[in-house]
Amino acid sequence: MEVNVKNSNNIISRIYPGSIAEELEIEVGDLLISVNGEKVKDIIQYRFLTDDEYIELEIQTKSGERVVYEIEKDYDEELGLEFTNPIIDKAKSCRNKCMFCFIDQLPKGMRETLYFKDDDSRLSFLQGNFVTLTNMSEQDIEDIIRYRISPINISVHTTNPELRQRMITNRFAGRLYSIMERLAEAGITMNCQIVLCPGVNDGKELERTITDLSNLYPNVNSVAIVPVGVTRYRDHLPHLEIFNEKTANEALDLVEGLQKKCLEKFGSRFAFMSDEFYIIAKREIPDYDSYEGFLQFEDGVGMIRKLGTEIINYLDELPDDYDVREKTVSIATGKSAYEFINSMAELIMKKFPQVKINVYRIVNEFWGETITVSGLITAQDIIKQTEGKERGETLYITRSMLKADELIFLDDVTLEQLEEILGNEVVPCENEGHDFVDKILK
Repeated sequence: MEVNVKNSNNIISRIYPGSIAEELEIEVGDLLISVNGEKVKDIIQYRFLTDDEYIELEIQTKSGERVVYEIEKDYDEELGLEFTNPIIDKAKSCRNKCMFCFIDQLPKGMRETLYFKDDDSRLSFLQGNFVTLTNMSEQDIEDIIRYRISPINISVHTTNPELRQRMITNRFAGRLYSIMERLAEAGITMNCQIVLCPGVNDGKELERTITDLSNLYPNVNSVAIVPVGVTRYRDHLPHLEIFNEKTANEALDLVEGLQKKCLEKFGSRFAFMSDEFYIIAKREIPDYDSYEGFLQFEDGVGMIRKLGTEIINYLDELPDDYDVREKTVSIATGKSAYEFINSMAELIMKKFPQVKINVYRIVNEFWGETITVSGLITAQDIIKQTEGKERGETLYITRSMLKADELIFLDDVTLEQLEEILGNEVVPCENEGHDFVDKILK
């Protein structure tokens, strides 16, 4: 029976050069029907089924012919296929109404994709997204265990069942810890995130949550704690306080005390506070080794320490007579990172005085001044706040201001459009010291 290709998610979109699929002359536009007689429902199952040394792959060609390929290969050797839908299925959307949800604080008229809230364990495994586990059926849990979906990233926030139900506004939210116990018993690795809200899940509740999660170590590998972000678009949403110097210091004191206990017990600090807490508390960020390999780097945990260490080490490696021409450039950064970026720019200028670097603190007028991270800066704020200032020949920004797979800002302005408006080259820098210094000098 011929499958209607137009209605299928299993359409092959790419064949990797030199792969098994290319050798078998499978083509873009062909359709994956089954692996070992099982219909493939998503990318996790596909990867699991194709890991074996012998598989039977059923393909429907563009002409409608069905072909079964008997394939002998190395264990874990990939076939070299990609599909038009990366997960071969519709992503599961989030049905929660979290009191701190950033997407619920978006204004109207932004990119449509920004309004989609995913809550899909497959995307957690593939892309590092955090999921709440609130929409998990029994079959979903069994699939995670059977297909070894590991590691997965879990938005915990609290292990108090009643409080979690209230924070997430989902009657199933209180089941979290029992699900995590099952996953830990099955050997699944989990990384956890806590969005900390003053007066809600901090203090004794935070202590309880970290303690509960540490009881699942090492399957719960690490916990990142990030402060709640409150924008100016919170109409009809619950009131939330933001952290100040006093409350940030209290949270840091609590977590550092728990870190000491975990370090003695496990040899790991286990729970890590994001850089924002230290900046708000006006407190020195921990040393490089304290981050234990930067397990939660993407959550802004240790980002400043890692980048700063890499910049300093790389500058030390460069000879004083390194070929750098005279020029003026500029950097646009958020309020949180301004002092740090400014200090790094001064180090570069001290070693290479022929380079002048202007660092501009961009106040987040779009979201509201309470949002201070660089990754949420919009193009329109950069345009407005660097107008009339000396930008030099190039303006540098962090890559995190742009969409992960596209050079476009949150306010739907492309990098190319920003360059046209400013009349400047605009260069994104990765959060990596070598890249940061090289782009500025070269």
